[in-house]
Amino acid sequence: MIDVPIPQQLQDSWLSDLTLVADISACKATLLAWNAMGELGLMLSTTSAAANEIQAIITQLNTNNAAKVHPFATGYRVIPQPTLSSITHAAKERPIASSAPEPFLQPHDIDSASSTFNDHQLVTSLSQPQLMDPVQGSPLITDTQQHPDWSTCACVGSLICLPLAWPSGASFGVLCFYHAKPQGLKPQALQLAKLVSDSIQRQLAEILSQYRAAEAQSRGLSSDPELVDLQTFIDSFEEHIWMKNPEGVYTICNRSIEKAWKMSRSQIVGKTDADLFGEDIADIFLEGDKLAIDSGAPIIVDECSECAETETHSWLETLKIPVLKAEGQLAGVIGMTRNISKHKAVEEQLTLATNVFKNSVEGVVVTDKHGNITDVNGAFYEITGYTREELLGQNPRIFSSGRHDKYFFDKLWDDLLASGKWNGEIWNRRKNGTIFPQNITISTIYDEMGNVRYFMGVFADISAQKQSEAQLAHLAYFDPLTHLPNRLKLMMQLNQEICQAKRLNFQLATVIIDVDLFKHINDSFGHSIGDEILVELAKRLRSQVGDHDVLARIGGDEFVALISGITTSEEASVAINHLRQAFEQPFVVSTGDHLRLTASMGVSLYPGDGVDEDTLLRNADAAMYRAKNDGRNNYAFYTESLTQQSFEHLKLQSALYGAIEQDALYLMYQPKLDLVTRKTVGFEALLRWNDPQLGQISPAVFIPVAEKIGLIHDIGLWVLATACRQGVSWLAEGKHFGRIAVNVAGPQLQRSSFVDDVKRVLAETGLPAKHLELEVTESVMMQNPDMAIRDLKLLGDLGIELSVDDFGTGYSSLNYLKKLPIHKLKIDQSLVRDIPFDTNNTAIAKAVIALGHALKLEIIAEGVETQAQADFLQQNQCDQAQGYLFSRPQLAKDLTAFL
Repeated sequence: MIDVPIPQQLQDSWLSDLTLVADISACKATLLAWNAMGELGLMLSTTSAAANEIQAIITQLNTNNAAKVHPFATGYRVIPQPTLSSITHAAKERPIASSAPEPFLQPHDIDSASSTFNDHQLVTSLSQPQLMDPVQGSPLITDTQQHPDWSTCACVGSLICLPLAWPSGASFGVLCFYHAKPQGLKPQALQLAKLVSDSIQRQLAEILSQYRAAEAQSRGLSSDPELVDLQTFIDSFEEHIWMKNPEGVYTICNRSIEKAWKMSRSQIVGKTDADLFGEDIADIFLEGDKLAIDSGAPIIVDECSECAETETHSWLETLKIPVLKAEGQLAGVIGMTRNISKHKAVEEQLTLATNVFKNSVEGVVVTDKHGNITDVNGAFYEITGYTREELLGQNPRIFSSGRHDKYFFDKLWDDLLASGKWNGEIWNRRKNGTIFPQNITISTIYDEMGNVRYFMGVFADISAQKQSEAQLAHLAYFDPLTHLPNRLKLMMQLNQEICQAKRLNFQLATVIIDVDLFKHINDSFGHSIGDEILVELAKRLRSQVGDHDVLARIGGDEFVALISGITTSEEASVAINHLRQAFEQPFVVSTGDHLRLTASMGVSLYPGDGVDEDTLLRNADAAMYRAKNDGRNNYAFYTESLTQQSFEHLKLQSALYGAIEQDALYLMYQPKLDLVTRKTVGFEALLRWNDPQLGQISPAVFIPVAEKIGLIHDIGLWVLATACRQGVSWLAEGKHFGRIAVNVAGPQLQRSSFVDDVKRVLAETGLPAKHLELEVTESVMMQNPDMAIRDLKLLGDLGIELSVDDFGTGYSSLNYLKKLPIHKLKIDQSLVRDIPFDTNNTAIAKAVIALGHALKLEIIAEGVETQAQADFLQQNQCDQAQGYLFSRPQLAKDLTAFL
């Protein structure tokens, strides 16, 4: 690595260039620089570049910097150099982690290596330069998801990656311009980026030249005739020393090289590695040269060589160093090799000693044929607590824990004498009296005559293993938060409870407890407070069940209680009321808040509601959901009708997924009439479903299901497109129909893309917006009134008419109602049904009409079935009406009389 200070003024200039190109190309930019550990770090970035984006690019580039092991590789390390002194304040805030060099690998077989080859270095991997390989050929990546090296970098859609290098070729860093979206960068941006890259590299050359000149002057370098010449100097070394120029031609070597390579200096100087050793070996040597040049740092390589003459192994260490001229240009590569066999021998001895020490962590004891201890190793008395002197001459029975009977030891000795070996688990006692488990192998050692001479025992203290097994068992079967049994443990206990209930002829109650609206606690107070409540709730519930009952936590806020030993459902009700008492007092959390909770509980009884674990849990779950549907804070017993209801719901849900593709959905249209002229002013499109297997299904049944399973958006768009195409067809036939009204479901309006979806449908079908009306219920608009106001205004600006459906049945805010960009109020049929005879409904209808007219809205009544209703509405100035009095919903082909 080349460490030259980058002046702050120059950094500011680079940042200005980056910002200019980024602004012109509407992108973001960053300059990354190599540190001493061979990792990229931030040097400069434009203000628009986010920290997570920069980190993602750095991570991706460092990930691409993977080692590629050469088949003859042994290992290398880069000698650490000082880090760049030019890292900006942004980089200083994120220190770059350092790590020790990778350990050298042991050598593999080198079948084809010659003695000359063995005297040279082998390179195991390349670092910084390899990183640039994927981007040098195509620095502009228009879509990262289509690029094999960038597909995992999700926050970057397109980028330009340009490597920056010092004059010697050593890598300085990477220049990146990027955009969050694919296709965000164009070739013009690449041209500008290359101009900046070229400028930076020219300036790097200038500051390096200036730095080298100043360095030479400070060192007082000059030519002195009294100095020893270079050749004489390097010939005095026993190490092999040589130098190659940038073209790979040897320019100098010492006498040790001539002896080792069995060549004269004249045969070496002026030649390349290919001339001397052939192409295959030359490629390996040149790869090491390139690594030293590109890294800008010394590279050390260990190699095991085989010398056929002596049949011994020698270890050589080769150091390669890039040499730069005063102006920073590459002058060549210096190599030096020395024999480090003695160091390797010491290293192997240390490795052997380490392995011996590692193996000695197991206790070893040797006894004579009578069982008296003759020797122990250090680990033995460390584990047992006895000193070696205390153990010699003793019998191992001093370790007896009392856990094993006479039969156990008799069988141990029988097996040992019969086979010569015994392995098993024994619990022994330490000197301090504590009992511990050990896994021991006892072997018989015989003399030359086959007589027993010694017994040797090798054991490992498995206390930690036993403790870990207990902890793993607890993790596998118990909830880590409440320490109650989890679902897996519950199923095992439920099976046992069923067997016991069957044997004793008792009933067993399975109660699922689900905390009502617990998500609101997590959303409002945070998950830590939610966890506090769950822990406290577990304690309360545990105190409400009997000692022989089971309480488990099977989900986030779901608990299960198994109440055993009951004979009637009344006893189950008493037990459930005890469980409900856990919710009577408020939960006081660490914030000081007092929170009140309720729960919905479902109960299934063995054997009436099921005879196995899965059935009982499933039926209790169904009962719990019925309790929720009945208003929460309640409990319900399972009945067979719940299962049938769930089954029918599942069939309906499955059929609904294919309704559009099977053309099972269709529209009917109900006319809307002016109450004064009785002329048609529009039609309401009404969705119908006729399933091939299930038959005709009411919208009141399948629309809620579609909303629940997430199909309502697709179905709603189908209704809108179908109604628009019908309107286009009528217009083509010259028929006047006013507007077609389409109902909008709540989940549709809540989607951020709804307005764009409506625009797209109008564009695709060709229906003018003035012929479309959208009906939205007041309850939907009140869920997020600000968003509703925004989106409805956008739709109204298109020319679409907007109606509030089912008005009078929800909880509208008049403050928001006056802000909504709507054109009509639709009186719900529940208010129309009993007028003019129901005084309450007539009063509400009059009030709605007056309110609508005061807000300059048209009023339409739905569900008009009698002439009396029509007359009342007309007398009270209601503008429009629809209902069976005028026409039932009909297919489009049957509406000729109204067009």
